[in-house]
Amino acid sequence: MARIAGVNIPTGKRVPIALTYIHGIGHFMAEKICTETGIDVTRRVNELSDAEVLKIREFIDENITVEGDLRRERAVDIKRLMDLGCYRGLRHRRGLPVRGQRTHTNARTRKGPAKPIAGKKK
Repeated sequence: MARIAGVNIPTGKRVPIALTYIHGIGHFMAEKICTETGIDVTRRVNELSDAEVLKIREFIDENITVEGDLRRERAVDIKRLMDLGCYRGLRHRRGLPVRGQRTHTNARTRKGPAKPIAGKKK
C-alpha cells in the first residue's frame, strides 16, 4: 500500500483516482500531478515502482498544500475573519451560511436539525 502525504492510498485504483483520497487534491490536480511526473493515467497504484511513488510524493511535498497543513491554513483564515469582526466572520461565529444563502428555509446543514418552538401553532 502506497503512503503519500500521510495517507494510505488504495492500491487497486488508477493513480489519478487514488490521489484524490488525499485531502486537498481533486481530479484536476491529480491529473496534473500524473502529467508533471510522467506517469500514465491508466496505470494502477499497485503497478507503480517505488521510484515513481517517491517522485509523486516529492512533487506533492514541493508544490501542493495538503492534509494537515491545508486544514490548519483554512482554520487560521476563518479565525482571522472572526477576529476582524467582518460580516463573513460573524456568520462563521453564529454557524450560519456564509455566502449569501437564504436561511428562512433550508440551511439545515449549517444550522443543525430544526428546533421546535413551543406554542407556535396555526
